[in-house]
Amino acid sequence: MAELTIEVVEHPLIEHKLSLVRDRNTGLRRMRELVEEITLLMTFHATRALEGEEVTFATPLRETRARRIREDRFVVVPILRAGLGMVEGVLRLMPGARVGHLGFYRNEETLQPVRYYGKVPPDPARFSFLLVDPMLGTGGTACASIADLKSRGVKNLAMMCLIAAPEGASRVAIEHPDVPVYTAALDRRLNERGYIVPGLGDAGDRLFGTL
Repeated sequence: MAELTIEVVEHPLIEHKLSLVRDRNTGLRRMRELVEEITLLMTFHATRALEGEEVTFATPLRETRARRIREDRFVVVPILRAGLGMVEGVLRLMPGARVGHLGFYRNEETLQPVRYYGKVPPDPARFSFLLVDPMLGTGGTACASIADLKSRGVKNLAMMCLIAAPEGASRVAIEHPDVPVYTAALDRRLNERGYIVPGLGDAGDRLFGTL
């Protein structure tokens, strides 16, 4: 078995907010707020390796130097549709970041993910990418998304999710061991329908009110 490349981001606030996201009684508006808040907290951790550029500027007292991140060289890519719920959490910390999109559907004969939409900035090797999706279940769509981005020339890539299953984490580690994955929780397993247990149900339905 491959060594897992997933890291559980542990923090009391994340654990607290994730428990509310899991609660079946949490309503639509609060669900969206919580996912955005958890994403913001996790982004702080997931971007810790970003390198800033040294700049010179004046404070009210004197000229000084410091490092600043080029936000326009950072791209957040939600996997449609549930990943859209995480975008604002990233942009609250990185308002100058670019936003790409990837959309997949499942071929009912082969059961494999098929891309129906993809858009990222040109010359992607110049950027740092963060792929976001609330759930990492079987790992099929995640691996297809990572492979798609790599085929476009993406070199610097990480993934962030709220909840992961061991099955999906293992698959990503096997197929893409060079891509770090950050999650708020690593749950027990997938059930016979492919849902993460205990999980939170269908993230897209709960975020967009299509239950």
